[in-house]
Amino acid sequence: MKLLEGKVAVITGSGRGIGAATAALFAEHGAKVVVTDIDPAPAKDTAMRIMASGGTALAVSADVTDSGGIEELIGQTIHTYGGIDILVNNAGYTWDGMAHKMGDEQWEAMLNIHLTAPFKMIRACVPYMREAAKAEMTNGGKAKARKIINISSTSGTRGNIGQLNYAAGKAGVIGMTKTLAKEWGGFNIQVNAIAYGFIETRLTQADEGGDFTEREGKKIKLGIPDQMRQMAFMMIPAGRAGTPDEAAGPMLFFASELSNYVSGQVLEITGGL
Repeated sequence: MKLLEGKVAVITGSGRGIGAATAALFAEHGAKVVVTDIDPAPAKDTAMRIMASGGTALAVSADVTDSGGIEELIGQTIHTYGGIDILVNNAGYTWDGMAHKMGDEQWEAMLNIHLTAPFKMIRACVPYMREAAKAEMTNGGKAKARKIINISSTSGTRGNIGQLNYAAGKAGVIGMTKTLAKEWGGFNIQVNAIAYGFIETRLTQADEGGDFTEREGKKIKLGIPDQMRQMAFMMIPAGRAGTPDEAAGPMLFFASELSNYVSGQVLEITGGL
């Protein structure tokens, strides 16, 4: 049974990690997936793997913190597939630091990617989600179910030392989720959030010799100290981190019609923590 047959899904930050696993799962369930990432190569690679497996995918390189990038992303999606049924606001990275040492740039970067970018993506989808539903209702029918999934974190639901900026962005997206669920519920648009705990991605790898992301010419080191990783595993009842494939499963529920009466919710994925 394919739960997303014929649906068009836009997934930001889907070149790697949770986003890539979600794109593959959605395509497996029949969705036409728009794989978008700020880095062209991983977006293309993910889309090619999906197509090699018999799925349908479009790769678009876009910076969702840039209004022009969002316009290009939405424009290519509509030109290729003609509509948007599912939006997943997944793009993001971490730039950690203690509050007393945090500069304005470090603070604002996390709010831009984790809160402002999802808002702008949602606003850009208004004609293809809210207004499309309104037209369906005006024509005497019932609006089909459409879905928005915002990605939060347990840093946003519980706080986390060294992540004041990230936690603020991830907490803010929860407020946006709950408000939009109320505003758009009458148009049969369900809006939910997923707050992930420890999932194995390049954001949670050991930082010794780890990966970097580059934003506006600045290299930002990703990952966390290995000692903190090991302590985290001891606290998680499952005794380990989650995998991107395990993180994608709840996305499928929120994207499918199994969740048509579920909106304004925040689901924590933590391995029992």
